[in-house]
Amino acid sequence: MNNVANQDLLVRLVEALERLAPPPRSVAIAPEAEGYVWRADALVLDPVATIARVDLDLLRGIERQRDALLANTRAFAEGQPANNALLWGARGTGKSSLVKAVHAEVNRTLDGQKAPVALVEVQREDIGSLGKLLAILAGEHERRFVLFCDDLSFDHGEGDYKSLKALLDGGIAGRPSNVIIYATSNRRHLLARDIVDNERATAIHPGEATEEKVSLSDRFGLWLGFHAMVETEYLDIVASYADRLGIGIDRADLAQAAREWALARGSRSGRTAWQFIQHVRGQGSPASR
Repeated sequence: MNNVANQDLLVRLVEALERLAPPPRSVAIAPEAEGYVWRADALVLDPVATIARVDLDLLRGIERQRDALLANTRAFAEGQPANNALLWGARGTGKSSLVKAVHAEVNRTLDGQKAPVALVEVQREDIGSLGKLLAILAGEHERRFVLFCDDLSFDHGEGDYKSLKALLDGGIAGRPSNVIIYATSNRRHLLARDIVDNERATAIHPGEATEEKVSLSDRFGLWLGFHAMVETEYLDIVASYADRLGIGIDRADLAQAAREWALARGSRSGRTAWQFIQHVRGQGSPASR
């Protein structure tokens, strides 16, 4: 009798603890969201109702890169073969802006019978958890996902690049057919040059010692390079922003102020142009700095 009473008490205690425990986190993906942020610590995808982006036609000076990424993303959205993409080059030249703008454009022109492609942001520090994320996304058969890793690079002693390399190569399990990886980086080979040079200098077989790391970027089938802009490209971007936003300032005055703005910041780029236009909108005159 005592055994029965003890078992009943144990059952009640377990049930009480289950009621007090927080519910398990869900990995269900909100279907109405156009984007998500992957939180590896909780293994959840936080929906993003509206992705911050600029229109594709506002991105000037990168037409070749635009056309290549747009074609690749459209092929992926339509279930055709497509490549993982690495967008590398100078800061502020429109790499991440292009990824988000292309994503929006593809969804805008997508056949209404297909579910919109989702953009999933993955933080640099969460690269090692990509395998878990892919396991979740592989079960979402009705949707396609672009994993977006912004400002990706690896420093000395970091091993997460091996996880990324395995995914890009396919590994044993293979990358799900409904997932593609887009990454941006300031580094062409995703590693600091001094790290690569140091390993070459200290290795018995320098080529073999660095091949695995340097070749990481080779796993991306589509390489798109972004370079510093010449002045005419920079001013064209400034003018296109001004036209789109209805800024009624003499274009010669606007161009001169834009030159001075770029000179003060030591950079001519799409980002610099946007920051200048935001300044003009706030101040009402390019001459008031």
